[in-house]
Amino acid sequence: MAMNFDPFREFDRVASSLLERRQQGPQLMPMDLYRDGDTYVLSADLPGVDPGSVDIDVDGQLLTIRAERTLAQGGEVRWLTRERQGGSFLRQLNLGQGIDTSHIAASYDSGVLSVTIPVSERAKPRKIEVTTAGRLDAAPESAPVITTSGSASSSGSSEVASSDASPSEVRAGAQQG
Repeated sequence: MAMNFDPFREFDRVASSLLERRQQGPQLMPMDLYRDGDTYVLSADLPGVDPGSVDIDVDGQLLTIRAERTLAQGGEVRWLTRERQGGSFLRQLNLGQGIDTSHIAASYDSGVLSVTIPVSERAKPRKIEVTTAGRLDAAPESAPVITTSGSASSSGSSEVASSDASPSEVRAGAQQG
């Protein structure tokens, strides 16, 4: 009778069972994170996870995702291969200051958890208008215009022309002084 024995397969089985017992903490879930316009999108693989076991919280700027996968126990079953892992999964992300944490949303479909993280309004890029200082003849009719007097007084005072005078009257007065 031929015996089919593979020492490497047996070594792999023993090593896997020993390492599985030592791994008691939560596992990391594989994820992708990208920005799409004004929203960050996080996609995490959680196949076989009950959607009711997924827990997402935000504490300050820390986003925490927890999930639990429970595998069926076979009772008196003798496992030939057991590669699927059960247990808890954990992922934590530090969110930047420009995130709108009050509008984070999540959905779970076909083993993939999708979390949308919007950018806050104050962190969105915006255009800043640049204004230029207008010349004296470009001043609006109602704006006060500052002129310097040409007198040789010791005070060296400046006077503000009243808004009743037109810019051309103010210019003429400044040229005469």
